[in-house]
Amino acid sequence: MATYVLVSGAWHGGWCWRKVTPLLEAQGHRVYTPTLTGLGARAHLLTREVNLTTHIQDVAALMLAEDMHDVVLAGHSYGGLVISGVACNAKERLSHVAYLDAILPVGGKADIANGDNSHPLVASANASGNGWKIPVPAVANGQLMGVTDTADIKWMLEQLTPHPLASFREVLNLDSQQPHPVPGSYLLCTGDGREDSGFIAHAERARTLGWPVDEINTGHDLMITEPEDTAAFLLRSLIG
Repeated sequence: MATYVLVSGAWHGGWCWRKVTPLLEAQGHRVYTPTLTGLGARAHLLTREVNLTTHIQDVAALMLAEDMHDVVLAGHSYGGLVISGVACNAKERLSHVAYLDAILPVGGKADIANGDNSHPLVASANASGNGWKIPVPAVANGQLMGVTDTADIKWMLEQLTPHPLASFREVLNLDSQQPHPVPGSYLLCTGDGREDSGFIAHAERARTLGWPVDEINTGHDLMITEPEDTAAFLLRSLIG
């Protein structure tokens, strides 16, 4: 039996793994889907001070409180920054890190929008989030983060919450003595319209680390659109 900790991306919470969790549990594994501070069911805790360090501490504290070991730690999108920080601070509790269309920091440095007021995330927060909250993206051309099913989109809009800008503006050095402190793998979403996805570069970084890189023909929120393939990738991480 393995232990999985699945970390969601910006605007999301633990709810987004609802389709994946039972597939892993059916194989006898334990699954934790923490909701990061200020998001989802914890949206009432959102302040301008919530940042990447806060979210790293959320996950590290969960693993400590539950006395987890040999954890497969997965992160989606922004969650890649979070699991990178956890890997550098609690690597002794991890067996594998899985990046699902996620940010893999360059040289271990997390710094996405620091000092760049033209960055789309900063511009969005300045326009409609009082300068410190990133509003939930709007449905565009019938899709939301790669999801096109109307029932799924309705569910997402009911659950998605603003995200703290500070988590992207924080400069956090995640360097270790190794290129990456934990063995890992990467799953890149390559659905329609993702030919210029910024995550392609992150998949290439994974390749330079010698990690296996798989591709899945779907939109960004793969855990919603393709839960079976997402679960299969995570199960392969036990032997990869």
